[in-house]
Amino acid sequence: MKIIAFGASPSKNSINKKLATYTASLFDNAQIEVLDLNDYPMPIFSVDIEETIGQHKFAQAFLDKIATADILVISMAENNGNYSAAFKNILDWCSRISGKVFQQKPMLLMATSPGGRGAATVLEIAKNAFPRHGAIIKATFSVPNFDDNFDIEKGQITNTDLDTELKQIVKKWVS
Repeated sequence: MKIIAFGASPSKNSINKKLATYTASLFDNAQIEVLDLNDYPMPIFSVDIEETIGQHKFAQAFLDKIATADILVISMAENNGNYSAAFKNILDWCSRISGKVFQQKPMLLMATSPGGRGAATVLEIAKNAFPRHGAIIKATFSVPNFDDNFDIEKGQITNTDLDTELKQIVKKWVS
């Protein structure tokens, strides 16, 4: 089983990437590949740029990575109540190649933030939008107050209740 995981943020210290990485590690006997959005640099999408350069090679590369997955583990960053601009740009470029960006892959959709809502707004937006882009969302999960509930050095959730909940989601997934 291959898992493609990523945090939907371009931050080099992305808390969402940390959460996605930890979550992917909970799946037994899985090959894990963690993507970094910074490996897919593209100009801000516009039809004018697309007309000039055509389909961007990094959009195809991103789609090719998604194609290798058996499971997608994605943790959404919330910027002003919505997707990060970097993630939205990748989604826009990829959707011009294939409207089903997530290629009917089963997905564990998550979010986290330093605040008490745990990026609930963007999680809800993604939960409603991603099925139209070919995601089969099997579960959602949010970690509020990231700094209080996650040990960055150990790379794991420290809040026992949240950790147990996430592990139960993963357990149901693989059983």
